Order: sequence, then C-alpha cells, then structure tokens
Amino acid sequence: MSIYTDEVAARALIVATARSLFARGLTHGSTGNLSVRLADGSLLLTPTGSSLGTVTETELSRTDVRGCQLDGPRPTKEAFLHAAFYRARPTAHAVVHLHCTYAAALSSRADLDPADVLPPLTAYYAMRIGTLPLLPYHAPGDKSLEALAEKTAHTHHAALLANHGPVVAAATLQQAADAAEELEETAKLFFLLHGHPIRPLTPEQAAALAPIPSRRPATA
Repeated sequence: MSIYTDEVAARALIVATARSLFARGLTHGSTGNLSVRLADGSLLLTPTGSSLGTVTETELSRTDVRGCQLDGPRPTKEAFLHAAFYRARPTAHAVVHLHCTYAAALSSRADLDPADVLPPLTAYYAMRIGTLPLLPYHAPGDKSLEALAEKTAHTHHAALLANHGPVVAAATLQQAADAAEELEETAKLFFLLHGHPIRPLTPEQAAALAPIPSRRPATA
C-alpha cells in the first residue's frame, strides 16, 4: 500500500520537491521529472515540457503503471521509465529522474564499468545508492529502453542513463530525492579526485551499508 493516500498532499509534495531540486541547481530548464505512486496504484507525474522550477499542482499528469495516460496534461516522455521502476520495485512509491551536471558528465565518459560506474567514496553513497549500473544510450522518450530498465530495477533502485542522467526509486519522494542528490555529490567528488589516489570503502564496508534490493513478489 502506498503511503501517498492523499492526492492533494501528494501533488503539493511533488511541487515542493521539484522547486527545491531546481533552486539548488540539480536540474535545469525543462529537464528532469518526478513521480509518486498513489494508493490506487496510479502514478502522479510532472508533465512533458514542464520546468521543475515552475510546474504547479494542477499541471501534474496521471498514468497507470504501464505508463498510459489516465488524466491531466500529457505526462513526461519518460513516463514509461518511471512505470518500469514501479513495476519492478513493489516497495517503491517515488521516482526521481534528473539531468544534474556531474552525474550527466559521468554518464558521458567512455572509461566506465557499466556494471557499477562509481566507487563507494562515502558511507552515505553506499547506503543510499549501493551499486550504480549504466544503461546504454537511448534518445529521451525511446521506449525500447523500457524492458532493460525494468530488468535492471529488479536488482538496483538507481541507474545512470548514458549521456543523460540518473534515475532513482525509493519508498518516499524525500528518500528518492536525497539519494539522487547523494549520487550527484559523489559524482562531483569523483571528478574532484581525478588524478589523485583514492581510498573508497572496501567491498566489505560497502556491502554492510548497501540498500537491500527489492524482489519480485512470488506468484501462486
């Protein structure tokens, strides 16, 4: 059951979170999108072409868990990506997708391990992200990414889209936004430390802090 049982409150929370992310430079222009899963299973999302700095509560879109529009303005072109994470992660009730500077820069590098693109430089990164896979480049809105995103989301609550930016799912919108910001700060540290020897957490230290992956519910 979603914690977002009050749609009016959920709309206000999405807008407040959008404003905060935009004001702190974690996205820009009309980039980035947010969503929450409501108690009836539908998804409330920021609409296509909107800015997280100006979107209002009445402008939000609603889709089903397949990403099909139910009401409101046309949803973000990446609604299918949000839906894929929700289907794969039953305990997730919020998704944040940003185009933040350092994470986007990281996603454009050619020397990354696609299975895990960032070392665990801090305990908070290990706690809030764990491992971060890189999904291959697809144009924004390209639904051929959907199946891979859903498969990846079964074992990772965060992923980095190549030449694009991060997607993070969590139990609450605050947790998803915090994790996305932690990812951005760790990407910043990664660039600041370029050319210097680093001492990331050991595999044992990181594993002790890593988020527990969701599992697909058993079927009868």
